Amino acid sequence: MVRRAIQVLAAFILLSGLCTAQDLTVAAAADLQFAMQDIVGQFQKQTGKQVRVIYGSSGNFFQQLQNGAPFDMFFSANLDYPKKLESAGLVEPGSFYEYAKGEIVLWVPTGSKINVKSGLSVLLEPTVQKIAIANPQHAPYGQAAVAALQTEGIYNKVKDKFVLGENISQTATFVLSGSADTGIVAMSLALSPNMKGKGLYFEIPASDYPPIAQACVILRSSRNKETAKQFSSFIKTAVATDTLKRYGFDVQSQQ
Repeated sequence: MVRRAIQVLAAFILLSGLCTAQDLTVAAAADLQFAMQDIVGQFQKQTGKQVRVIYGSSGNFFQQLQNGAPFDMFFSANLDYPKKLESAGLVEPGSFYEYAKGEIVLWVPTGSKINVKSGLSVLLEPTVQKIAIANPQHAPYGQAAVAALQTEGIYNKVKDKFVLGENISQTATFVLSGSADTGIVAMSLALSPNMKGKGLYFEIPASDYPPIAQACVILRSSRNKETAKQFSSFIKTAVATDTLKRYGFDVQSQQ
C-alpha cells in the first residue's frame, strides 16, 4: 500500500509539472515509447492539440489509475488492466479499443558471441550469465517471456539468470548497457532508433506465448474527453496504424 501511494504521488507531481489543463495526458506501456512519439507528433501537427505521454509498466499504471492518478487515457500492453478499470466504472463507456498485438524477440548487442539464431535454447549456454526480462509481476512482456521459456521447457533452468526490468524499456536498456548478456524485449523496441543497427534479434515464435493483445481506454475522470476522443479516433487511422506496423506491431486484425 505504501508503494502504491508513492507511485500515485509521483505521478501527480510529474504531471502537474509537465501539463496544463488543456494538455491531454496519457499513460502508455513502455513498448509504445517510440511508436507513440511518432503518432503524437502526427496528431499534434494535424490538430494543434498537445499530448503529454508518461511511459511505464501497465501493471503499475493500473494501480495508479485505481488510486486516482490524473491521466486522460491509458494505453496498456494487455487487455486485462483496461477491462478491470472498465468493470470498476473508471472508464468512459464505449472507449475500450484493442489497437494492436505486440511481439517479443531475443536480442543481443553487436559483437556478442551469443548466437541468437539458435533461439531460446542458447540461453542454456554457460556463457550466458544474465538474461534481462521485464518483471512478470506487473509487465505483460515479462509474462510473455516467462510463458515462452516455459513452452520451450527451459524456464526452470534459466530463471536464476534473470535481471528484472521495471518495464520493457528498462529491460532493453539493461542489454544495451551491458548489464545483461541478452534480453527478451519487445519487437517495437528492437526496431526503434535506440536499438536498430546496434544488435541482432531472434523473433520468438508467437505460438510460444499468449497473444500480447493491447488496448486503450479513456478515463472517466478525464477533464479533456473531447481531445481524448479525437486522439482515440486518430489511433484508428491509417497514419497511426502504419506507424504501429513500422515498429513491429500486429494491427492486421484490428482493421
